[in-house]
Amino acid sequence: MSLVIASQLDADFNKGLGQHPIAPVVIDVAEDEPWTAAAEADLLLVRPTPAWRQPPVARPSLWPGRLKWVYSASAGVDFYPEWLLDAPLVTCGRGVASDEIADYVIAAIYAHAKNLEAVTVRSRADWKQAPLGRVSGTTVGIVGLGAIGQAVARRVLALGAQVVALRRSGAQAGINGVELLNDLPALVARADHVVIAVPGTPQTRHLFDDRLLSQVKPGAHIINVARGSVLDQDALIRALDRADGPGFATLDVTDPEPLPEGHPLYTHPKVRLTPHISSNYTLVRHRLLEKVRDDISRFVRGETPSDVVDPARGY
Repeated sequence: MSLVIASQLDADFNKGLGQHPIAPVVIDVAEDEPWTAAAEADLLLVRPTPAWRQPPVARPSLWPGRLKWVYSASAGVDFYPEWLLDAPLVTCGRGVASDEIADYVIAAIYAHAKNLEAVTVRSRADWKQAPLGRVSGTTVGIVGLGAIGQAVARRVLALGAQVVALRRSGAQAGINGVELLNDLPALVARADHVVIAVPGTPQTRHLFDDRLLSQVKPGAHIINVARGSVLDQDALIRALDRADGPGFATLDVTDPEPLPEGHPLYTHPKVRLTPHISSNYTLVRHRLLEKVRDDISRFVRGETPSDVVDPARGY
């Protein structure tokens, strides 16, 4: 069995796809209308490019065409129009960047706790004692214990901190030392660092709103590596401006991306903003290629590929 694969990824990646033992035919995709490849491809490999969202795209009459399968290079599929999930099979790149994103979270925790830049001395007059924060002995709350949340939990436990977590399914994650909670307000009230790692869905939109943010432990650090839509940004600013509110926020994601020029999150003194780089994509691209090639092997054997997206849940 061979496949015709239409891919939105780069030439080197596509060359690797073409070297799969089944010798698939890899074709280019129209960057402005990638969905038109459904007319001639069995598999459409997509990435979150502006064409999928700007302006919102109505379902093409040809969709899903001859497609048997859509593969999202990103873990989340919320960037794409809802009709993408009408393909016979949709899978995603979940787990490919989990370690990189978890490393980003740990870096953010240490940057906030230790803040070495603030205590760096540049003259004799600066030479004075200053207290540093702690990581060991603190509590890290993880909202969403999927691949990213589990990678964060393993690292946090190794640092001597406590982990409390909330998982939608309520199932154990198989990590000793993680305390599972079923109450989000209780989690945010206990955590010194709150890590948001849930998928972006209609159900999670503005999950962190004025009410929930008012229950966050005073002085806590909020880290969002999920989707910007999960955190109500106006509510976050109001919370950060309260004396008894969260102390800081590290945001790798926003809504929209990028934020409009002049948005207050760019300059807020209690916000560290990075441009959706925690996945470190260029360094983990080989992992995605390995995952896609393995899933192609499963597919041609008649097996189910990994990480099938549930259209009802949206992830």
